Amino acid sequence: MTYSTLLVHLDAGSANDSVLRVAATLAVRFKAKVIGIAASQPMPIMYAGGEMCGDLIDMDLAEIVKETTEAETSFRTALRESGAELEWRSAIANEQLADYVTREARAADLVITGPDQGWSAFDTTRRVVVSTMVLKAGRPVMVVPHGAPNISLESVVVAWKDTREARRAIVDALPLLKQASRVFVLEITSADDVDAARHRLVDVAGWLDRHGIVCDNIAATSAGNDAAQIAAFALDKAAGVIVAGAFGHNRLREWVLGGVTRDLLVHPVCCSFVSC
Repeated sequence: MTYSTLLVHLDAGSANDSVLRVAATLAVRFKAKVIGIAASQPMPIMYAGGEMCGDLIDMDLAEIVKETTEAETSFRTALRESGAELEWRSAIANEQLADYVTREARAADLVITGPDQGWSAFDTTRRVVVSTMVLKAGRPVMVVPHGAPNISLESVVVAWKDTREARRAIVDALPLLKQASRVFVLEITSADDVDAARHRLVDVAGWLDRHGIVCDNIAATSAGNDAAQIAAFALDKAAGVIVAGAFGHNRLREWVLGGVTRDLLVHPVCCSFVSC
């Protein structure tokens, strides 16, 4: 198993340095083809008649072309030395930008992008809602924190829950885990479930071992904020990646009220590798 093709999503009109550094590193590690992608929506303009409206539309389209060209240039420049086969895709889309990007994800094994903007007010004509991308892609998504110098695979943490989403994530992450120097599988649970969690983790460790991956298992009692506990553990282990299933609880409730998925997509402490 490997990642033969990476889909690298760039925000038009924004710096994408961290995403591109991680993409270049993974392209070299997996000898992967890399597809760069960016999308923008035309600015919504209420029709008022007259020449001014037409001028605004033309100015907006010219800005989209400029931003998309700059994104492609930065993509090709950052990936040039990787030796990877490169391809560029872009669109001026009259749909949710996440829909365009996830449709193109059929061509790739892994999608790489920056953090979500959450529920804050932001320019939806240039920004993809990453939570929507995760839900619709049918592919694992790696979220790279803003300002990340690169990706480290010295240590990887798997945030384990005995759920469909976590099982999907750990399978999708196998090529990454094989590259890691050390793998930790962490399950955070209630105090009365710790013994059962240890039993579950023995199964997970045995399964990983049969894939040639040795891991350390940790069953920890929940302190009340699982997202913060996972982040603290990852920082303590100097983890470069957290692997997790996305939206393990009611999806809308978890996003609005917070939770592990929201923190992984909006405030990642390291690269977040998520599947659902």
